[in-house]
Amino acid sequence: MRRTPTSARRSGAGRRGGVATVALLLTGALALAGCAKDTGGGSADGGSGPCRLNAPPAATAAPAGSTTQQLPPPNASGMRVGLAFDIGGRGDASFNDASVAGLDRAKGDMGLGETKELDAGAGEPEDAKQTRLRQLAREGFNPVIAVGYAYADALKIVAPEFPGTKFAIIDEQIDGVPNVTSLVFAEEQGSFLAGVVAAHKSKSCHVGFVGGVQTPLIQKFQAGFEAGAKAAAPEIRIEQEYLTPAGDFSGFQDPNKGSEVATGQLEAGADVIYHAAGASGKGVFGAVQGAGAQAIGVDSDQYNQPTVAEYKDVIISSMLKRIDLAVYDYIAGVARDDLSTVPKKFDVAIDGVTYSTSGGKIDDLKQTLDAYKAAIASGQIKVPEQP
Repeated sequence: MRRTPTSARRSGAGRRGGVATVALLLTGALALAGCAKDTGGGSADGGSGPCRLNAPPAATAAPAGSTTQQLPPPNASGMRVGLAFDIGGRGDASFNDASVAGLDRAKGDMGLGETKELDAGAGEPEDAKQTRLRQLAREGFNPVIAVGYAYADALKIVAPEFPGTKFAIIDEQIDGVPNVTSLVFAEEQGSFLAGVVAAHKSKSCHVGFVGGVQTPLIQKFQAGFEAGAKAAAPEIRIEQEYLTPAGDFSGFQDPNKGSEVATGQLEAGADVIYHAAGASGKGVFGAVQGAGAQAIGVDSDQYNQPTVAEYKDVIISSMLKRIDLAVYDYIAGVARDDLSTVPKKFDVAIDGVTYSTSGGKIDDLKQTLDAYKAAIASGQIKVPEQP
């Protein structure tokens, strides 16, 4: 079967680096627990049967929940919140929709007042982002939430111009600007769990990753996915490819290209594909459905997203990146005039990243996944941020 050049390079590299990666990730306790169990036919070279799987780590204490979830909702009826979307906007079934979910929850729980959403355009000039942020601030929206790291440079310019306005940015750490709060995530940890799911559900011990844009952020998804898959099944083969290089954000809004790349991975032998490609994931799901394979969604619980409902039969889980929780916690912090309650990083320890079980397709893996999740939260497993 045809292989894309990137996939061909990756599958070989994955086998060469698998043992070293797992050895680096797992502590002695996990290594002792990781004796292999035969799932029935997995071969030593991978790809001709189900994976031979490592046992999950020994159980540890369950992680705690979000700090602000444990506090009563404040009154936000007097607040006006502005939301500057990333490419794809409302309806992308992924990143932007997760931010909308947080906004909607704040309306219900806190009586949040007026809100305004502004869309981003594909291929827009950099100053368009500045214009969007200035518009919201000038119209009196406070706070203003920038959805996505693409706003980082614009926010560093605009935020000092409006010192009385609070800003937040999702997915970028900005230091030294007092009126900016960074809402960042341990994407690699949630993606590790997605890798475990893929390894357990693959019938060929051969899986794939499709990234939207090749940036350090999306590489965290790749790194975690590969680490989780190899921790669960050291002999697994992994395809990986990005839709566009760094700087070309169209990779987050090109379903046709998502379908093309996923098709190449499926033809190479992968039968479970995890995407971190925004709205391009719709194309990934379409290709997977056409091949009778399985997919893992990202950011939102994509099994329950109306805009990808036609593909729900192949979506076995999603890596939940709780942007909704971050937006909700941030709005609550502003309403209380106490941003110290906003977590410094949304990780597995506070359910800032986790996995979905909608559809019941991975119900048999809950105990295994929770064991890995607890081991990550306790520090027993260290997940890499770079492939």
